[in-house]
Amino acid sequence: MKHEAIATSPNSGINTFRGEGAEVWTLAEHEAAHLEHANASGATPVVFVHGLWLLPSSWGGWVTLFEEAGFVGVTPGWPDDPETVAAAREHPEVFAGKGIGEIADYEEAIIGRLDRKPVIIGHSFGGLLTMILAGRGLAAASVAISPAPFRGVLPLPIPALRTASVALRNPANWNRAVPLSYEQFRYSFANEVGEDEAKELYLGYSVPGAGEPLFQAASANLNPWSEAKVNSTNPDRGPMLIVSADSDHTVPWAIANASYKKQKRNKCVTEIVKMPGRGHSLTIDAGWREVAEKALEFVKRFTSTSRGITKSNSAAS
Repeated sequence: MKHEAIATSPNSGINTFRGEGAEVWTLAEHEAAHLEHANASGATPVVFVHGLWLLPSSWGGWVTLFEEAGFVGVTPGWPDDPETVAAAREHPEVFAGKGIGEIADYEEAIIGRLDRKPVIIGHSFGGLLTMILAGRGLAAASVAISPAPFRGVLPLPIPALRTASVALRNPANWNRAVPLSYEQFRYSFANEVGEDEAKELYLGYSVPGAGEPLFQAASANLNPWSEAKVNSTNPDRGPMLIVSADSDHTVPWAIANASYKKQKRNKCVTEIVKMPGRGHSLTIDAGWREVAEKALEFVKRFTSTSRGITKSNSAAS
Protein backbone atom coordinates (compact mmCIF):
# COMPACT_ATOMS: atom_id res chain seq x y z
CA MET A 1 0.00 0.00 0.00
CA LYS A 2 1.39 3.38 -1.02
CA HIS A 3 0.56 6.64 0.73
CA GLU A 4 1.19 10.13 -0.62
CA ALA A 5 1.62 13.17 1.59
CA ILE A 6 -0.50 15.89 0.01
CA ALA A 7 -0.09 18.74 2.49
CA THR A 8 1.85 19.68 5.56
CA SER A 9 0.95 22.68 7.68
CA PRO A 10 3.62 23.50 10.25
CA ASN A 11 1.47 26.21 11.79
CA SER A 12 -1.57 24.01 12.38
CA GLY A 13 0.48 20.93 13.25
CA ILE A 14 -1.62 18.82 10.87
CA ASN A 15 -0.19 16.45 8.28
CA THR A 16 -2.52 15.35 5.49
CA PHE A 17 -1.92 12.34 3.30
CA ARG A 18 -3.79 10.17 0.82
CA GLY A 19 -3.92 6.40 0.47
CA GLU A 20 -4.12 4.43 -2.76
CA GLY A 21 -7.89 4.95 -2.85
CA ALA A 22 -9.92 8.09 -2.31
CA GLU A 23 -9.35 8.26 1.44
CA VAL A 24 -7.62 11.33 2.83
CA TRP A 25 -6.34 11.29 6.39
CA THR A 26 -4.85 13.82 8.75
CA LEU A 27 -2.42 13.31 11.58
CA ALA A 28 -3.18 15.42 14.62
CA GLU A 29 -0.35 17.39 16.18
CA HIS A 30 0.23 14.88 18.98
CA GLU A 31 0.47 11.97 16.49
CA ALA A 32 2.96 13.83 14.31
CA ALA A 33 4.95 14.74 17.43
CA HIS A 34 5.11 11.08 18.49
CA LEU A 35 6.53 10.10 15.11
CA GLU A 36 9.09 12.90 15.17
CA HIS A 37 10.16 11.92 18.69
CA ALA A 38 10.42 8.24 17.75
CA ASN A 39 12.61 8.96 14.72
CA ALA A 40 14.85 11.35 16.66
CA SER A 41 15.33 8.93 19.56
CA GLY A 42 17.41 6.35 17.71
CA ALA A 43 15.51 3.61 19.59
CA THR A 44 13.44 0.80 18.16
CA PRO A 45 9.83 2.01 18.01
CA VAL A 46 6.97 0.02 19.49
CA VAL A 47 3.64 0.83 17.85
CA PHE A 48 0.70 0.18 20.20
CA VAL A 49 -2.63 -0.34 18.40
CA HIS A 50 -5.82 -0.05 20.43
CA GLY A 51 -9.03 -1.94 19.81
CA LEU A 52 -12.73 -1.16 19.87
CA TRP A 53 -14.14 0.86 22.76
CA LEU A 54 -10.71 2.18 23.81
CA LEU A 55 -8.36 5.03 22.82
CA PRO A 56 -4.55 5.28 22.44
CA SER A 57 -4.39 6.63 26.00
CA SER A 58 -5.19 3.11 27.21
CA TRP A 59 -1.54 2.22 26.50
CA GLY A 60 -0.05 4.77 28.90
CA GLY A 61 1.49 2.32 31.36
CA TRP A 62 2.78 0.11 28.56
CA VAL A 63 4.59 2.99 26.87
CA THR A 64 6.31 3.88 30.13
CA LEU A 65 7.40 0.28 30.73
CA PHE A 66 8.78 -0.22 27.22
CA GLU A 67 10.56 3.15 27.20
CA GLU A 68 12.18 2.34 30.54
CA ALA A 69 13.48 -0.80 28.77
CA GLY A 70 15.03 1.32 26.00
CA PHE A 71 12.35 1.30 23.30
CA VAL A 72 10.30 4.29 22.16
CA GLY A 73 6.52 4.13 22.18
CA VAL A 74 4.18 5.28 19.41
CA THR A 75 0.42 5.24 20.07
CA PRO A 76 -1.46 6.06 16.87
CA GLY A 77 -5.21 6.34 16.93
CA TRP A 78 -7.66 5.11 14.36
CA PRO A 79 -8.74 7.69 11.78
CA ASP A 80 -10.38 10.71 13.48
CA ASP A 81 -9.86 9.39 17.02
CA PRO A 82 -10.46 12.09 19.65
CA GLU A 83 -7.55 12.69 21.98
CA THR A 84 -9.50 12.20 25.24
CA VAL A 85 -12.24 9.99 26.62
CA ALA A 86 -14.33 13.06 27.40
CA ALA A 87 -14.11 14.29 23.80
CA ALA A 88 -14.94 10.81 22.50
CA ARG A 89 -18.09 10.63 24.58
CA GLU A 90 -19.11 14.12 23.55
CA HIS A 91 -18.67 13.38 19.83
CA PRO A 92 -19.32 9.64 19.30
CA GLU A 93 -20.18 10.21 15.65
CA VAL A 94 -16.48 10.48 14.74
CA PHE A 95 -16.07 6.72 15.23
CA ALA A 96 -18.80 5.78 12.75
CA GLY A 97 -18.07 4.38 9.31
CA LYS A 98 -14.54 3.09 10.01
CA GLY A 99 -13.84 -0.36 8.57
CA ILE A 100 -10.97 -2.77 9.15
CA GLY A 101 -9.31 -2.10 5.79
CA GLU A 102 -9.30 1.68 6.20
CA ILE A 103 -7.97 1.44 9.75
CA ALA A 104 -5.22 -1.00 8.74
CA ASP A 105 -4.16 1.26 5.87
CA TYR A 106 -4.10 4.25 8.22
CA GLU A 107 -1.85 2.39 10.66
CA GLU A 108 0.40 1.32 7.78
CA ALA A 109 0.69 4.93 6.65
CA ILE A 110 1.84 5.94 10.13
CA ILE A 111 4.33 3.08 10.28
CA GLY A 112 5.60 4.19 6.89
CA ARG A 113 6.74 7.46 8.48
CA LEU A 114 9.00 5.68 10.95
CA ASP A 115 12.70 5.41 10.11
CA ARG A 116 12.97 1.97 11.72
CA LYS A 117 10.94 -1.17 11.38
CA PRO A 118 8.82 -1.27 14.55
CA VAL A 119 7.54 -3.81 16.97
CA ILE A 120 3.73 -3.83 16.78
CA ILE A 121 1.53 -4.64 19.76
CA GLY A 122 -2.27 -4.61 19.66
CA HIS A 123 -5.27 -5.58 21.75
CA SER A 124 -8.65 -6.95 20.62
CA PHE A 125 -9.37 -5.48 17.16
CA GLY A 126 -5.95 -3.87 17.60
CA GLY A 127 -4.64 -7.44 17.86
CA LEU A 128 -6.27 -8.29 14.55
CA LEU A 129 -4.79 -5.12 13.04
CA THR A 130 -1.40 -6.18 14.42
CA MET A 131 -1.73 -9.49 12.57
CA ILE A 132 -2.76 -7.72 9.36
CA LEU A 133 0.18 -5.31 9.56
CA ALA A 134 2.65 -8.09 10.43
CA GLY A 135 1.25 -10.05 7.49
CA ARG A 136 2.19 -7.10 5.28
CA GLY A 137 5.79 -7.46 6.46
CA LEU A 138 5.77 -4.28 8.55
CA ALA A 139 6.78 -5.66 11.96
CA ALA A 140 10.16 -6.56 13.39
CA ALA A 141 8.15 -8.57 15.93
CA SER A 142 4.53 -8.48 17.01
CA VAL A 143 2.30 -9.26 19.98
CA ALA A 144 -1.43 -9.79 19.41
CA ILE A 145 -3.37 -9.69 22.68
CA SER A 146 -6.86 -11.24 22.67
CA PRO A 147 -7.00 -10.67 18.90
CA ALA A 148 -10.35 -10.41 17.12
CA PRO A 149 -10.92 -13.27 14.65
CA PHE A 150 -10.00 -13.16 10.97
CA ARG A 151 -11.17 -15.11 7.94
CA GLY A 152 -10.39 -18.80 8.52
CA VAL A 153 -10.82 -18.65 12.30
CA LEU A 154 -13.96 -20.71 12.80
CA PRO A 155 -14.92 -20.92 16.51
CA LEU A 156 -17.80 -18.66 17.58
CA PRO A 157 -18.19 -19.15 21.35
CA ILE A 158 -21.44 -17.89 22.87
CA PRO A 159 -19.73 -15.27 25.10
CA ALA A 160 -18.09 -13.70 22.03
CA LEU A 161 -21.42 -13.62 20.19
CA ARG A 162 -23.05 -11.98 23.20
CA THR A 163 -20.39 -9.26 23.20
CA ALA A 164 -20.66 -8.65 19.45
CA SER A 165 -24.46 -8.59 19.62
CA VAL A 166 -24.19 -5.09 21.06
CA ALA A 167 -23.78 -4.02 17.43
CA LEU A 168 -24.93 -7.03 15.40
CA ARG A 169 -28.51 -7.05 16.70
CA ASN A 170 -29.28 -3.98 14.58
CA PRO A 171 -28.02 -3.89 10.96
CA ALA A 172 -28.14 -0.09 11.06
CA ASN A 173 -25.23 -0.20 13.50
CA TRP A 174 -22.89 -0.95 10.57
CA ASN A 175 -22.61 2.79 9.97
CA ARG A 176 -22.94 3.89 13.58
CA ALA A 177 -20.77 4.34 16.63
CA VAL A 178 -21.89 1.87 19.29
CA PRO A 179 -21.23 2.58 22.97
CA LEU A 180 -21.14 0.02 25.76
CA SER A 181 -23.34 0.43 28.80
CA TYR A 182 -21.66 -0.25 32.12
CA GLU A 183 -23.35 -3.66 32.30
CA GLN A 184 -22.12 -4.53 28.81
CA PHE A 185 -18.59 -3.36 29.66
CA ARG A 186 -18.70 -5.40 32.87
CA TYR A 187 -19.50 -8.54 30.88
CA SER A 188 -17.29 -7.93 27.85
CA PHE A 189 -14.19 -6.44 29.49
CA ALA A 190 -14.28 -6.39 33.27
CA ASN A 191 -15.69 -9.78 34.26
CA GLU A 192 -12.52 -10.76 36.19
CA VAL A 193 -12.10 -7.62 38.30
CA GLY A 194 -14.00 -6.31 41.30
CA GLU A 195 -16.98 -3.96 41.04
CA ASP A 196 -15.05 -0.86 42.13
CA GLU A 197 -12.27 -1.46 39.61
CA ALA A 198 -14.78 -2.25 36.87
CA LYS A 199 -16.50 1.10 37.41
CA GLU A 200 -13.15 2.90 37.43
CA LEU A 201 -12.12 1.24 34.15
CA TYR A 202 -15.45 2.06 32.53
CA LEU A 203 -15.31 5.72 33.48
CA GLY A 204 -11.62 6.05 32.65
CA TYR A 205 -11.36 4.17 29.37
CA SER A 206 -14.61 3.12 27.67
CA VAL A 207 -15.63 5.09 24.56
CA PRO A 208 -18.03 4.36 21.67
CA GLY A 209 -16.71 2.03 18.99
CA ALA A 210 -17.28 1.68 15.25
CA GLY A 211 -19.93 -0.92 14.46
CA GLU A 212 -18.52 -1.85 11.05
CA PRO A 213 -15.53 -3.96 12.21
CA LEU A 214 -17.84 -6.17 14.29
CA PHE A 215 -19.98 -6.92 11.23
CA GLN A 216 -16.86 -7.51 9.11
CA ALA A 217 -15.38 -9.99 11.59
CA ALA A 218 -18.70 -11.78 12.06
CA SER A 219 -19.16 -12.31 8.31
CA ALA A 220 -15.49 -12.95 7.44
CA ASN A 221 -15.92 -16.66 6.74
CA LEU A 222 -18.91 -15.98 4.50
CA ASN A 223 -17.30 -13.19 2.47
CA PRO A 224 -14.36 -14.08 0.19
CA TRP A 225 -13.55 -10.34 -0.10
CA SER A 226 -13.64 -9.70 3.64
CA GLU A 227 -11.34 -7.01 5.00
CA ALA A 228 -10.91 -9.18 8.11
CA LYS A 229 -8.23 -11.26 6.43
CA VAL A 230 -4.62 -11.91 7.37
CA ASN A 231 -1.64 -13.10 5.32
CA SER A 232 -0.44 -15.56 7.93
CA THR A 233 2.15 -17.26 5.69
CA ASN A 234 4.18 -14.22 4.59
CA PRO A 235 7.83 -15.15 5.32
CA ASP A 236 8.47 -11.50 6.25
CA ARG A 237 5.84 -11.57 8.99
CA GLY A 238 8.40 -11.73 11.79
CA PRO A 239 8.14 -13.40 15.23
CA MET A 240 4.65 -13.27 16.75
CA LEU A 241 3.29 -13.84 20.24
CA ILE A 242 -0.44 -14.31 20.81
CA VAL A 243 -1.66 -13.59 24.34
CA SER A 244 -4.99 -14.98 25.51
CA ALA A 245 -6.92 -14.33 28.73
CA ASP A 246 -8.42 -17.55 30.01
CA SER A 247 -11.68 -15.89 31.14
CA ASP A 248 -12.06 -13.51 28.20
CA HIS A 249 -15.69 -13.18 27.10
CA THR A 250 -14.90 -11.03 24.05
CA VAL A 251 -12.10 -13.19 22.59
CA PRO A 252 -12.27 -16.57 24.35
CA TRP A 253 -9.39 -19.04 24.25
CA ALA A 254 -11.03 -20.97 21.39
CA ILE A 255 -10.69 -17.95 19.10
CA ALA A 256 -7.15 -17.06 20.18
CA ASN A 257 -5.99 -20.65 19.83
CA ALA A 258 -7.56 -21.00 16.39
CA SER A 259 -5.72 -17.83 15.35
CA TYR A 260 -2.50 -19.34 16.69
CA LYS A 261 -3.03 -22.53 14.68
CA LYS A 262 -3.35 -20.44 11.52
CA GLN A 263 -0.31 -18.30 12.35
CA LYS A 264 1.98 -21.18 13.35
CA ARG A 265 2.13 -22.29 9.71
CA ASN A 266 4.46 -19.33 9.23
CA LYS A 267 8.19 -20.09 9.11
CA CYS A 268 8.83 -17.38 11.71
CA VAL A 269 8.53 -18.02 15.44
CA THR A 270 4.92 -18.15 16.59
CA GLU A 271 4.00 -18.61 20.24
CA ILE A 272 0.88 -18.41 22.39
CA VAL A 273 0.46 -17.86 26.10
CA LYS A 274 -2.68 -18.04 28.26
CA MET A 275 -2.96 -15.60 31.17
CA PRO A 276 -4.87 -17.24 34.06
CA GLY A 277 -7.66 -15.44 35.84
CA ARG A 278 -7.82 -12.60 33.31
CA GLY A 279 -10.57 -11.04 31.22
CA HIS A 280 -10.58 -8.77 28.18
CA SER A 281 -9.45 -5.81 30.32
CA LEU A 282 -6.04 -7.44 30.80
CA THR A 283 -4.19 -4.53 29.13
CA ILE A 284 -5.76 -1.81 31.30
CA ASP A 285 -6.73 -3.35 34.64
CA ALA A 286 -4.59 -3.62 37.76
CA GLY A 287 -2.77 -6.66 36.36
CA TRP A 288 -1.67 -4.97 33.11
CA ARG A 289 2.02 -5.01 34.07
CA GLU A 290 2.17 -8.81 34.16
CA VAL A 291 0.87 -8.92 30.58
CA ALA A 292 3.15 -6.10 29.45
CA GLU A 293 6.21 -7.78 30.95
CA LYS A 294 5.32 -11.01 29.15
CA ALA A 295 5.14 -9.07 25.89
CA LEU A 296 8.39 -7.21 26.63
CA GLU A 297 10.19 -10.46 27.38
CA PHE A 298 9.15 -11.83 23.99
CA VAL A 299 10.04 -8.66 22.11
CA LYS A 300 13.51 -8.45 23.66
CA ARG A 301 14.30 -11.95 22.39
CA PHE A 302 14.04 -10.78 18.80
CA THR A 303 14.82 -7.05 18.73
CA SER A 304 17.35 -4.63 20.14
CA THR A 305 16.33 -1.40 21.83
CA SER A 306 18.60 0.82 19.74
CA ARG A 307 19.81 0.94 16.16
CA GLY A 308 16.59 -0.78 15.16
CA ILE A 309 16.12 -2.23 11.70
CA THR A 310 15.96 0.69 9.27
CA LYS A 311 13.63 0.54 6.29
CA SER A 312 16.57 0.36 3.88
CA ASN A 313 18.25 -2.44 5.83
CA SER A 314 14.98 -4.34 6.00
CA ALA A 315 14.49 -4.09 2.24
CA ALA A 316 18.00 -5.40 1.66
CA SER A 317 17.61 -8.41 3.96
